[in-house]
Amino acid sequence: MSDKPVIILVVPQLGENIGMVARAMLNCGLTELRLVNPRDGWPSQSARDASSGAIEVIEGARLFETTAEAVSDLTYVYATTGRPRDMVAHVVTPKKAAVEIHEKAAQGQTCGILFGGERSGLNNDDVALADAIVNVPLNPDFKSLNLAQAVLLLAYEWYQHADDTPESFLETNDSQPVSQGEFNNFISRLEKGLDQGGFFRSPDMKPVVMRNIRNLFQRAQMTEQETRTFHGMMVALKRAGLEIGDVDKLRD
Repeated sequence: MSDKPVIILVVPQLGENIGMVARAMLNCGLTELRLVNPRDGWPSQSARDASSGAIEVIEGARLFETTAEAVSDLTYVYATTGRPRDMVAHVVTPKKAAVEIHEKAAQGQTCGILFGGERSGLNNDDVALADAIVNVPLNPDFKSLNLAQAVLLLAYEWYQHADDTPESFLETNDSQPVSQGEFNNFISRLEKGLDQGGFFRSPDMKPVVMRNIRNLFQRAQMTEQETRTFHGMMVALKRAGLEIGDVDKLRD
């Protein structure tokens, strides 16, 4: 039994929209799609074309006559709606729903999320089949999402809850971050070159200036290749200084 939520589209209209839903699902690792009476029939070539390669979702989609049949084997069901309903219901945000779905999956429960058709969404009878309502916090003056956007919002929150991707990292490709030893060697060589070139007009200010220079390069999070490049630049500048014989021209 899968620990992933099932996506259930109730009376979806266009095959293209079903295909875009499949694409959104697979982006977030969801593969089980159920369709309740798709208006334009099933299977759908337009859905395949719009899925952008999410064929496993399209080919695995299951067809149902009623919403009740589509959710009959699930233990907990969420209904997505942006409209107020004349019923008492447990209402959660997509983020909270994601937390609950993971918790319920850990307990061996299977969850599903209902999405209504493009024109009018879920009717009250469909919503009544759900254990909770998911309401997306959006601009109160304009809450208009297409079907694939709505699915992506819920699927993304579910995926992100268990994702451990660092919030920020340095992409170094094939070059590794420079070690402290290599970095200190670079700074020492730079300091020596600046000293020889007469960069430090005031000896008393040298320690402060060098700390600032060190901090500048540390913020750059240099890689081994970048450090070698700077070493090469210093060699080239020194060679140019010897040839020109005028350090002030280099500074200008």
